[in-house]
Amino acid sequence: MSEDRKLAVLRAIVEDYVATEEPVGSKALVERHGLGVSPATVRNDMAALEAEGYIAQPHTSAGRVPTDKGYRLFVDRLTTVKPMSAAEKRAISAFLDEAVDLDDVVHRSVRMLSQLTRQVAVVQYPTLSRSTVRHVDVIALSETRLLLVLILSTGRVEQRLVEVDRPVGDEQLTDLRSQVLRATVGEVIADAAAALQALAGPPDASSEEPADALTPVVVEALCDAMSDHRSDERVAVGGAANLARFGDSFDSAVRPLLEALEEHVVLLKLLGEAHTGDAVTVRIGHEGPYQELSATSVVASGYGPGDDPLATLGVVGPTRMDYPGSMAAVRAVARYVSRILDEA
Repeated sequence: MSEDRKLAVLRAIVEDYVATEEPVGSKALVERHGLGVSPATVRNDMAALEAEGYIAQPHTSAGRVPTDKGYRLFVDRLTTVKPMSAAEKRAISAFLDEAVDLDDVVHRSVRMLSQLTRQVAVVQYPTLSRSTVRHVDVIALSETRLLLVLILSTGRVEQRLVEVDRPVGDEQLTDLRSQVLRATVGEVIADAAAALQALAGPPDASSEEPADALTPVVVEALCDAMSDHRSDERVAVGGAANLARFGDSFDSAVRPLLEALEEHVVLLKLLGEAHTGDAVTVRIGHEGPYQELSATSVVASGYGPGDDPLATLGVVGPTRMDYPGSMAAVRAVARYVSRILDEA
């Protein structure tokens, strides 16, 4: 059997099984896919694929179904990820562009992914400890009340109100704003917080009241705004109802998967194991980190502005998955979300 024909037969088996959920026979393959050989030849090819562990026969006299190894070869030999249609691209762009803040971006991404793939969609919130400070502003609301605005590279916006004992003059406010911007903009959160602490300086032990009482108050509020998110590892999940459409063949895996959807630590590990950078990656069945989820696959990609993704998004579903379609959707949504965060 030639390598090309083996791949063609395997590809046809995967496509038919994903579409029908029924074991695939040689006659059906010849009729549907125009393989250019007889059913007897295809049966020989299928026997060879079975001997190599790429397909299996669920019971006597049945057709064949792909194994994890077969799905892996199918995915690895995809020459390109099929592009989204123009209509799908417009729908993704229009839907995500309407987001008003980071939470909205995340939840819209979950909805879009679950609708496009008909799988369970999982989107990790950006890992803010790796984000940078994009802008800080110090705005006088009155002589003794300030509004602090912190904008991060993830698009996250934090605001803090600060009350001070003495009136703040325009010159003092301008000088403080400049110092804060120089210390923080472009820095990751941890470095920005350290720079702010240095800016505030140690208290003057020789004086009961610091010469500059304003800077320490502002620094404390900004550091509080940053520290709120250093361990922020949340995920949003959508499309769990899609699991109901997979029928009896996935029943044994539904319960552990539903339980996993309740455990964000499990989902974060699934996504973390699945993605490398901003490339679309696939973990199939037993390749995943949890044995109880060995009947599921994960398609994931990193997202975020620049070359170092801030977080991961993807879909989880049965190994009988439309891998080309799921990979295309995950890649497209990750790119749109990255663009939105880059422009935020």
